[in-house]
Amino acid sequence: MTDLETRPARPARPTLSRAAPALLGYAAVRALGLLALALWSAARDRSAYTLLTARWDSLWYVRVAELGYGYEVRLPNGDVHSNLAFFPLLPWLERLGHAVTPLSYADAGFAVGLLASLAAAWGIFAVAELLYGRRAGVCAVLLWAVLPVGIVQSMAYSESLFTALAAWSLYAVLTGHWLTAGTLALLAGLTRPVGLAVVAAVWAAGVVSFVRESDGRPSPGRVVGPSARQRSTAPAPGARTDPHASSRPGAPTPEGAPAWRRALAMLLAPLGAVGYVLWVGHRTGKGPLGYLDVQAGWRNGFDGGYAFARFVAEKFTSFPSALAGIGLIAGVGLVIWLYVVCVRQRQPLPLLVYAGTVTALALCASSYFGSKPRLLLPAFPLLLPLALALARLRPSRSTLVMTVLAVGSAVYGAFWLNGSGPP
Repeated sequence: MTDLETRPARPARPTLSRAAPALLGYAAVRALGLLALALWSAARDRSAYTLLTARWDSLWYVRVAELGYGYEVRLPNGDVHSNLAFFPLLPWLERLGHAVTPLSYADAGFAVGLLASLAAAWGIFAVAELLYGRRAGVCAVLLWAVLPVGIVQSMAYSESLFTALAAWSLYAVLTGHWLTAGTLALLAGLTRPVGLAVVAAVWAAGVVSFVRESDGRPSPGRVVGPSARQRSTAPAPGARTDPHASSRPGAPTPEGAPAWRRALAMLLAPLGAVGYVLWVGHRTGKGPLGYLDVQAGWRNGFDGGYAFARFVAEKFTSFPSALAGIGLIAGVGLVIWLYVVCVRQRQPLPLLVYAGTVTALALCASSYFGSKPRLLLPAFPLLLPLALALARLRPSRSTLVMTVLAVGSAVYGAFWLNGSGPP
C-alpha cells in the first residue's frame, strides 16, 4: 500500500507550536458544543454536567474506579451486565486523579476525557501533517471535532483516550519509533476492546518490514517522501498552499530500524488487550474465552453484521421508519466509500489496517445499534481524504464549511445527549 519509489525526507517534529492552530480550532468547536449542551439542558431543567459525567458508561467506569471489578446487574430477561466488560485504563486514571487531586472520580473522568481529547487532536494533526501537510492536518482535526457525535469527545468516556493512544501509536510506526508504537498499542489495548485494531496496525507494519528485509529491501525505521502520484495531488490554482507541504511524506515508508526494536514492539503491542482478556477469563473461571461470555451478557458479539443488517431491514416495514433506514444505508455507504478512497489514495498500510479493523468491528458487531457512530469515532484515517479536499479550498470557503458543520454538530450533540444519548 506504500510507494517504494520515493526520496528520503525528514518529517517535522510534532511540536505544540505547529499544532497550535489545530488545537485552538478544536477547543473552539468543543467549547461551542458544550455551550449548546448547557443551554439545551437548562431549557429542559437538566444538568449538562451530569449528562457528561454521570450517565450511561460513565457510571460504570466510576464504579470500577471506586470499588473495583465484580459488580453486575441481572436483568429480568436473564441478561447479566458485568463491569468486567469495561477495560481498566480509564478507571485507573480516574482513581489516580481522585487520589492526587480534590476531584471526585466522576470529575477526574471528565478531566481525563478533556485532556485526552486534546492529545487525540494533536495526534490526528501529527499523522495528517506527516502525510499531507500542515493545513490538511488542521482540517483533519476540525473534521474529527465536528462529527455529529463529537460531543462524546468531551464526556467521561474512553473514546478520546483510546483515539489519543491510537493516533500517537500510528504516528510512531510511521516515523520509525517502534518501541513507542508498541507501548502505546499496549495501553490502547487496556482501554477498549477495539485496541486490537492498533495491535493489528503495528503487527502489519512489522511483518511487512521483515518480509521486505528478507527480500533485500530496506526495513522500516525512517520516513520517506511523497511519490510522484502524491505530488500530483497539489492544491488547485488559486488555493493557498502550506509552505512546509513539500517536505511532508505522502505515504511514508519507515526504513532502517533495528530488527530487535521491531520485534520487541510487536511483542509489546498485544500485551494490554491479551492480558486483560486472560485476567477476565481467570476471574470468571471460564478460561481464555471468559471475556466473550461477559460480552454476551451485554448482548455484544461479532456476527459479521447480520444483526445490524436485520435491524436496518426492519426499518422498511413502515414509511416513517423507512426514512431512517435509508439514512442508515447512506451512512454505511459513506463510511465504506471513504475507506475505498483511503485505499485509492494509498494511505500507509498501518492506517489502512487500523481504520479497516475499527470499521469492521463497529459495523459487524451485534451490540446496541445506536452506539455505532460513537464506535466509529476512533477511525480518524477515514477523514483524511475529506481533510485533503478541504485543505485545497480557499480559506474563506473552508472556514464557512467548518463553521456550518460546527454549529450543526453542537446542536445535534445537545439534542442527542438530552434524548436517547449514547448507551
